[in-house]
Amino acid sequence: HLSGPLSSKVERARSTMMNADMDAVEAENQVELEEKTRLINQVLELQHTLEDLSARVDAVKEENLKLKSENQVLGQYIENLMSASSVFQTTDTKSKRK
Repeated sequence: HLSGPLSSKVERARSTMMNADMDAVEAENQVELEEKTRLINQVLELQHTLEDLSARVDAVKEENLKLKSENQVLGQYIENLMSASSVFQTTDTKSKRK
């Protein structure tokens, strides 16, 4: 057993080392917590981005269907105009020459 001034120096050294170890553990825990928080925020941001992109894809699909439908209507309209117009009618050029 140590006694006297040497004993108190050893105890202070032990206490200082334990405090340093505890500070190191706390600092490491703080770094881990900050890293987890950063990763969680990054995941949340990516989720929001994915939701936005998904909504945009849905909107584009809907617009595409609308445009296809409009194109079909216009195509039918043009076809009807062409069939009603004499300019686009097929003619037999041989019979007209005779």
